[in-house]
Amino acid sequence: MKIDRLMGILSILLQEEKTTAPELAKRFEVSRRTINRDIEALCKAGIPIRTAQGTGGGISIMDGYRIDRTILTSKDMRMILAGLRSLDSVSGSRYYGQLMEKLQTGSSQFISGRDSILIDLSSWYKGSLAPKIEVIQNAIENRNILNFDYFAPSGESGRSIEPYYIVFKWSSWYVWGWCTSRKAFRLFKLNRMDKMVASDKTFECRKVPMPDLSNEKLFPGGIRAKALFTPDMKWRLVEEFGPDCFTETEDGRLLFTADYTGEENLITWILTFGEKAEVLEPPEVRGAIKRIAEETIKNYTED
Repeated sequence: MKIDRLMGILSILLQEEKTTAPELAKRFEVSRRTINRDIEALCKAGIPIRTAQGTGGGISIMDGYRIDRTILTSKDMRMILAGLRSLDSVSGSRYYGQLMEKLQTGSSQFISGRDSILIDLSSWYKGSLAPKIEVIQNAIENRNILNFDYFAPSGESGRSIEPYYIVFKWSSWYVWGWCTSRKAFRLFKLNRMDKMVASDKTFECRKVPMPDLSNEKLFPGGIRAKALFTPDMKWRLVEEFGPDCFTETEDGRLLFTADYTGEENLITWILTFGEKAEVLEPPEVRGAIKRIAEETIKNYTED
């Protein structure tokens, strides 16, 4: 839509010192003639845009220009504030809170209606999470190598990375960076990181690929699981896999079928149900759970 493109062009001009019509045309996948018409429309709307021809020329916006907040609707402002409030829930500083105060100053009538979205990204770990995020943000901004101890299923190890992105996905926080020991980009879970410090050593920014956060990449499946659950576990199956992941059997139990991410993960998940779940397939998982149950019984058997 034209209005979306105009807003996009204005956003670029406010963030970048200068751009060109060919660059904008490529970014928005339109012709240069369309971009020229868009620039003319922005000028008619009162946006002080200037253009210069020849070497070193381009399109820019006058220094000191500030966008009038009335370009945003009341709903737009509420959504912006909701996003800032969610970031403030894991912030180790007052930055986002102060930014919200700036936006809200003198806007009591402009921002109409009640907040309808409340997001807390900190979960149970705000006490330990917020300081980590602040350290990582500073390290990214200052291009400092980040050192920490990392706890993984394979064991504990000391790691050093070039941090590039903080990621929130699958209800957890991660940092995406270049691991100096593995010589590759890796995703590290913040709750598994300890003794995190930003070193004095700096790094040159690499060409950074965006992390592939698709479920297919991180959780490739490969195991066809089949299990029976007692009826009172329906809420968990619906919550975690949706209402189409099971069928009700004649005796009232729930026959669950789904592709699962791996044998170890499947075993761990099934064990959280205790006696309320019975694995039918694959047989090796059924056998593994039986052995775990037998070993667990030994821990609680009187001498």
